[in-house]
Amino acid sequence: MTTDTLKIVIPMAGFGSRLRPLTWSRPKALLSLADKPVLAHVLDMLQTLPDPDNVELIFIVGYLGEQFEPFMRENYPDLKVHYVKQPEMRGQSHAIHLAKEHLGGPMLMIFADTLIESDLSFLGEEEVEAVVWVKEVPDPRRFGVAVTDESGRVTRLVEKPDSMDNRQAVVGFYYFADSLRLIAAIEEQMRRGQQLKGEYFLADAVNIMLEDGLDMRPQPVEVWLDAGVPATMLETNAYLLEHGHENSAAAIRPGVTLIPPVYIHPSAQVYASVIGPHASIGAECVVEGSIVHNSIVEAQAHLRNAVVQDSLIGIKAQVTGRPRQFVIGDNSTLEL
Repeated sequence: MTTDTLKIVIPMAGFGSRLRPLTWSRPKALLSLADKPVLAHVLDMLQTLPDPDNVELIFIVGYLGEQFEPFMRENYPDLKVHYVKQPEMRGQSHAIHLAKEHLGGPMLMIFADTLIESDLSFLGEEEVEAVVWVKEVPDPRRFGVAVTDESGRVTRLVEKPDSMDNRQAVVGFYYFADSLRLIAAIEEQMRRGQQLKGEYFLADAVNIMLEDGLDMRPQPVEVWLDAGVPATMLETNAYLLEHGHENSAAAIRPGVTLIPPVYIHPSAQVYASVIGPHASIGAECVVEGSIVHNSIVEAQAHLRNAVVQDSLIGIKAQVTGRPRQFVIGDNSTLEL
């Protein structure tokens, strides 16, 4: 990788419809996982870059996108961020193309609901023109996969393959040494009209580059986490709590039973309750006489005499009553 500023493009313009009602009031990248929002976990991954201070972020935003700027200003005031609006959902390639005025030199493209564990320091000495991160999966047929030749170089990306022969699923994390070359490929993709259901997919632009001789290799990862639907949000929350994001030792309160791993914000008030395992309690929550297991309870929520399991509870939501499974939006009240 050159010493040029690394541009990091993060498309976040989607509606997050699979996480409603939470995403009626917040973009899914600002929903909580363990001790911080999804976007904060994504940005944490960048700390292993060879020069994490020499980066520019380019957020592709849409629905509720105005919430990102105050979040970044408060939590990451030293990072340079460009905000590009995608008014129509026309796909990944379209989103990147909208950001072309901010591109030039090397870039990373990251999907905001994808978390991986990867040491990015190798990019300082990377010699190939592009890298695609992959994870071996038991059944690749619902993913995109990277096809490689005998030398290990990528020859094609295939979306939802029919066979089980290639199990290297593409995880939504790409590096390109020349971002303007990618822009040229996207423009060719658009000229050809290569789209599916009205959307331009990045894989088609990458395949155009591969046809033109792009030297691309796969970078395997062991951990690939998803934050796109309630079930995977909870799975990812549990993983993060098990791997360094819990605070049960510091969260002990009189009359409260903790079953680690858990995260309880220091400002949360918890009384006569059982918390955990795999429970996250946000800032200024009040939890009274309740049991919370495998759930995410966001800031300023209030639980009273409730048994909450396998649930997502939004900001300022109130839950009172008997055992149920919930996905409750912000500012909601539920009495059972």
